[in-house]
Amino acid sequence: MSKPRPSLTLTLLQAREAAMAFFRPSLNEHGLTEQQWRVIRILRQQGELESHQLAEQACILKPSMTGVLARLERDGLVRRKKSSTDQRRVFVGLTEQGQQCFIAMSEDMERNYQRILEQFGDEKLQALLGLLNELKNVKP
Repeated sequence: MSKPRPSLTLTLLQAREAAMAFFRPSLNEHGLTEQQWRVIRILRQQGELESHQLAEQACILKPSMTGVLARLERDGLVRRKKSSTDQRRVFVGLTEQGQQCFIAMSEDMERNYQRILEQFGDEKLQALLGLLNELKNVKP
């Protein structure tokens, strides 16, 4: 019987958990979930997006995204608005409070990245990010 190959998906999940262990304490301090932080970060980087684009980029299923956005909107961090030409289209953007939230967390998050770099190294991190970006483009 042949030896089973290592599980790519399991290894990726384990690596994600190892990386998130650096960031979760900061998220908890600010009262944000991982999904909420992904939404805030993407909106800060990309600007206003349609909700379906945001869900795709944040890797959040559309039904879950509805709840994430409702809580972020309730907390004053994002605003949703319907398109004036097509009521089915919903655009999401950061509010001023959402922008300030990102800024307030940035220094802490950067410290966490530095802690990873100290142990893993910049060269290996850049190589890993490059390989993962290539993997994202592999089509089934």
